[in-house]
Amino acid sequence: MLDELKAGVCEANLELKRSGLVILTWGNVSGIDRAEGLVAIKPSGVSYDEMRPEHMVIVDLEGKVVEGDLRPSSDTATHLVLYREFEGLGGVAHTHSTHATAWAQACRPLPCYGTTHADSFRGEIPVTKQLTRKALQGDYEAETGLAIVRAFARADPLEVPAVLVASHGPFTWGPSPEAAVENSIVLEQVAEMAAITEQLSIHLCGQPLAAAADGALVDKHFLRKHGKDAYYGQER
Repeated sequence: MLDELKAGVCEANLELKRSGLVILTWGNVSGIDRAEGLVAIKPSGVSYDEMRPEHMVIVDLEGKVVEGDLRPSSDTATHLVLYREFEGLGGVAHTHSTHATAWAQACRPLPCYGTTHADSFRGEIPVTKQLTRKALQGDYEAETGLAIVRAFARADPLEVPAVLVASHGPFTWGPSPEAAVENSIVLEQVAEMAAITEQLSIHLCGQPLAAAADGALVDKHFLRKHGKDAYYGQER
């Protein structure tokens, strides 16, 4: 089972690179075996061109390495907080993709301006609060995870499977590593669309911001794909 998990996590990491969401050795994807309480994650600083399933590092939910000779991603503690705090997560992805990171650096939540966004995220993507200096000097990566958890006080992380970490970048998740990467791809696309929407709003209407999509429209698009009576796609 761990070999299968490592292969899936490796492939998800490679998909980040193929999708143009990461450069150099940036970004990371992890996956969890809930039954075993073990997480596979990309090793720190290893080139995507050289990455193989055997390079994935296995850690327990407290961060102890139980299999692998390489150092796990420097963001491992953030992933582990999310697995511990959000039930239903099977994979977590982190990138510094251009448009999503721009929103994070602006410390702005990403508004839901239309149905493309609503198909995957039921409402705006929240942004975390800035970490305090005490948090920065402590267990920084774990504190980042806790900041993400706090950002979901009023949102369901399974309905909005993404977050913008203030001045840092996006994290996404899903029921599998592959789903987490898909959400990263969609997040980058809707972040770019939202930026263009706001530019057009200022240019054409003289208003600083476009209006968010109507809540009923957002719910319709999200639930037709993810609700209990979903009808998008083929019957499973």
